[in-house]
Amino acid sequence: MKLLSVNLGSPQPVPHTDQPQGVTGIDKRPADGPVRVAAPGPKGVGGSGLAGDAVCELRHHGGDDQAVYAYAREDLDDWERELGRSLANGCFGENLTTDGLEVSGALIGERWRIGPEVVLEVTSGRIPCRTFQGHVGERGWVKRFTRKGATGAYLRVIEPGEIRAGDPIEIVHRPDHGVTAALEFRAVTTERELLPRLLAASEALHPESLAAARTYVSQQAG
Repeated sequence: MKLLSVNLGSPQPVPHTDQPQGVTGIDKRPADGPVRVAAPGPKGVGGSGLAGDAVCELRHHGGDDQAVYAYAREDLDDWERELGRSLANGCFGENLTTDGLEVSGALIGERWRIGPEVVLEVTSGRIPCRTFQGHVGERGWVKRFTRKGATGAYLRVIEPGEIRAGDPIEIVHRPDHGVTAALEFRAVTTERELLPRLLAASEALHPESLAAARTYVSQQAG
């Protein structure tokens, strides 16, 4: 398991975003050298966990629980075959393009050591948005991505440091609850009856997903 590329984006004006200034950092490109990774701060204030990477829509993206976004090269390859075109590392807006690692099937709370310093923890899957659809340029992309369920994973920073392309990835902690990023995604989008299952992941979950699960259970009980 290794890191194929570390991808960074800069603010670019586009017509397909609700960001107030009309800019997005979703178009990410592989960095040439090492990149510093650290917790960026609370959502709404903190952006990306990677130095030099822009998160423009702070209402919905970035912050400590969405500090880093990872996507498997294997899933990009699968999309290449389905879409009939090449997809470069970073083209889904992911910060980390991985090789040999089950990303969408990673467990909430699973921890990865990347290189000698950095440890990241899985918090949730990625919910597609209008900006993502406009960037990919595929009609009905939000529904298509949702239906496929290969969501990738958002991660929080447990131990900061530097990472670079080629770094080995090691799973250093794997919980036993069975709640994956893909399951969390289905629960908060199309299969809300799955929300109670998320509670097994407890505080490792993205706080918004944990709150949604607790609210659902409370409503069902009432």
